[in-house]
Amino acid sequence: MSDRLIIFLVSMSPFLELRGSIPLGLAKGLSLKEIFFISIIANIIVIIPLLLFFKFLIRICEKLKFLNKLLSWWFTKIEKRYYLVEKYGFLGLFLFVVIPLPGSGAWSGCLAACLFKVRFFKAFVAVALGVIGAGILVSIGSLGVFKFYSFLKDLLFF
Repeated sequence: MSDRLIIFLVSMSPFLELRGSIPLGLAKGLSLKEIFFISIIANIIVIIPLLLFFKFLIRICEKLKFLNKLLSWWFTKIEKRYYLVEKYGFLGLFLFVVIPLPGSGAWSGCLAACLFKVRFFKAFVAVALGVIGAGILVSIGSLGVFKFYSFLKDLLFF
């Protein structure tokens, strides 16, 4: 499987998303520009089906014991940041997605939008902008970590 396809699939996956695909791409030696665009596109592609089918998927997951426990854990994570969406609406959903922490991202943002009954277009735009913002933040952070690692490696092993 090509590195670009792996980056694309990791960015579409729940929990890792572009927070995992960007550092992975840098570790594989791909250019940040290429990784950024692959990750953003893949993470945005996932938004539409999630917003359309999350309620249906939730009902299926609730019937399966293991997935129901995972779903309950995920709901509790989202409920901790519920005040953002409730208090700030569109901006809150954007902030919920843009903050590159575990338990936030496109998947969680779409789930929050479904749980809090945010209209489709408004949810799509907020989550997509959040994905782009998170991509920028994760890129900057990842690049900084890799540059620092390179600096330390050169310093210690000249």
